[in-house]
Amino acid sequence: MNNFASSAIDLTQTERLTWKTKISYGVGELAGAIPADILVFFFLFFLTNIAGLNPTKAGTILLLGKAWDALNDPLIGWLSDRTRSPRGRRYPWMIYGSLPLGLCFFLLWLVLPTTNQWVMFAYYSTIALLFYTAFTAVLLPFNALAAELTSGYDERTSLISFKSSFSLGGSIFALVLAQVIFQLVSSPSKQYLFLGAICGILSILAVYLSIWGTYGHYQLIQTKRSQIESPPLQRIWQQFKIALSNRPFRYLIGIYLCSWLGVQVTAAILPYFVINWMRLPEYHFTQMALVVQGTALSMMFIWTALSSRVEKKAIYCIGIPLTICASVGLFLLQPGQIGLMYIFAVMAGIGISTAYLVPWSMLPDIVDLDELQTGQRREGIYYGCVVQLQKLGVAMALFLVGQILNWAGFISKLAGQTAPIQPDSALWAIRLIIGPVTTLTLVVGLILSYFYPISRAVHKEILLKLNERKNGTQ
Repeated sequence: MNNFASSAIDLTQTERLTWKTKISYGVGELAGAIPADILVFFFLFFLTNIAGLNPTKAGTILLLGKAWDALNDPLIGWLSDRTRSPRGRRYPWMIYGSLPLGLCFFLLWLVLPTTNQWVMFAYYSTIALLFYTAFTAVLLPFNALAAELTSGYDERTSLISFKSSFSLGGSIFALVLAQVIFQLVSSPSKQYLFLGAICGILSILAVYLSIWGTYGHYQLIQTKRSQIESPPLQRIWQQFKIALSNRPFRYLIGIYLCSWLGVQVTAAILPYFVINWMRLPEYHFTQMALVVQGTALSMMFIWTALSSRVEKKAIYCIGIPLTICASVGLFLLQPGQIGLMYIFAVMAGIGISTAYLVPWSMLPDIVDLDELQTGQRREGIYYGCVVQLQKLGVAMALFLVGQILNWAGFISKLAGQTAPIQPDSALWAIRLIIGPVTTLTLVVGLILSYFYPISRAVHKEILLKLNERKNGTQ
């Protein structure tokens, strides 16, 4: 056993990541974080209050885009697993998908010279479908790289902490950029157009910088692993079935889904909460978002240091209850209690940082378990399944947000119009979404994380058995 332990230790040491590789991998996350956060925080609001769509059609666009995005995930994950090129399995997708990603993001923020609801619906739906196709083609292979760059339990947590830090940093940057543009540009329609153009360009640059900084290490690792050939890959539905038969993976799906339902539903409803319920100027919304994301970013370093001493799921169980308390507090908050609003934003940020870090650092360990059980490495299909189910859930949640606002009598407005006075039913719906709805989803995720079975000791044994199999074949 000592020989096997030494072999496992040697494996993680040879795959130890440099700062350049970690930072470069983190930079790639900006390609997803910047456009995704802008969409979460502003797109529904843009469609209803700038473009002039009614909430039902706006919510349907979000549902269609996210649903299509989710359907793409396992397919592109499966295809990237099967890709064979001199640049590896993931990089060709990142290289060729980045330009359409940036261009389509820009086109999402055009205000059409028409008030016809169906024309606007057709345009924004089509561009959203194209954008999410490019988004998946770039970001899913990028995420799958985490499992291929290293197999170390703590090294993966460190790598994901860089990814999560850049995700949060990208969100903060995007919100600051939005606030600057909103202050410098007076026309509401041009504000979002400039924001889309700048963020689209930055997304393209982030992909190429990430490729430049990680490709050398990727080549080194894949050369060392090339002696272990995986069996031929099965059809996509067989891969999907195998992935879902993995019990720890099913727990992870629930944890990830609940985490991001809570986070993204809150982000989507936050501008309505700040502007319509708290009756504050729009800049308070961006400041609230900055406080949440800034707190989450600063906490990332603390959670990463703590992860070398405690289990990943313990970190999640420490942080998420604070976000739950913040959601309850926001539900009870009354107009004028601005100081308390920002205190709850700090509390939410502490827990949200664990939602960024923990599920993604768990997933590569599950890929190792699957390799032990099946003899195959299928990072693409696992990442595709997780992101697909998460996006389907979030799409349905955002669709329901639009539907609930519409049912509650929320009044849309066009750019330049005076903000209408919302009925009490709409204000009550906004509070319910940011409070009890968010709280319930986070509590379910917390329960699932308690039962997640792969600990540091379990993962070490997985690596030992993989090395035992490797040594036994030589």
